[in-house]
Amino acid sequence: MSYEKLMQIYELLYERYGPQHWWPGRTRFEIIVGAILTQNTNWTNVEKAIANLRSARCLTPQNLHQMDVQKLAGLIRPAGYFNIKAARLKNFLNWLFDNYAGSLKQLECLGSEEMREQLLSIKGIGAETADSIVLYAYDKPVFVVDTYTCRVLCRHGLIEEGAGYEEVREFFESNLPTDVELFNEFHALLVRVGKEYCRPKPRCEGCPLEHLPHETIQA
Repeated sequence: MSYEKLMQIYELLYERYGPQHWWPGRTRFEIIVGAILTQNTNWTNVEKAIANLRSARCLTPQNLHQMDVQKLAGLIRPAGYFNIKAARLKNFLNWLFDNYAGSLKQLECLGSEEMREQLLSIKGIGAETADSIVLYAYDKPVFVVDTYTCRVLCRHGLIEEGAGYEEVREFFESNLPTDVELFNEFHALLVRVGKEYCRPKPRCEGCPLEHLPHETIQA
């Protein structure tokens, strides 16, 4: 039953919005940088930070690894929390160079679970960021969970309020085919409807999911 309802949600969203073309990024490394920078900010600000890095001709692992952390923080200032995010980027890059000689390609041999476990071991890389890197930069099948995802599923009775990240990820992965393209598109569509309609104060009129039943799972 969960599969049918999930696919009903997916099909309604896809019919309304079409393909979302996620994740925006010209290169694998740009996608990874974007995944780290987008924590606690909106994508418009991330784009400004990435544009700064591109203009400075330093948007490569080697260049950012060698860059002074204060200079890096200045370049990514538009993304907010720039000192914290500069440190997180440095942590990722130090890990990459210490373990994989700075080669993003070497990570391709890792399975999705092994890759996410290694990424989660890096200070400042949380589950959503790690899974975004695994799915969007490496096309490996993990489902990315965020606030929008949880809110939509909770309001339609598929998960309990307050369900944890891993529980929600497992719900998707156990009820959907293991399909990178589906995981990619579904998450992007949930973000779209979450921003436009399924806000903290819901705007149900006109929502693509308006006529699906709204439920609350009883404990």
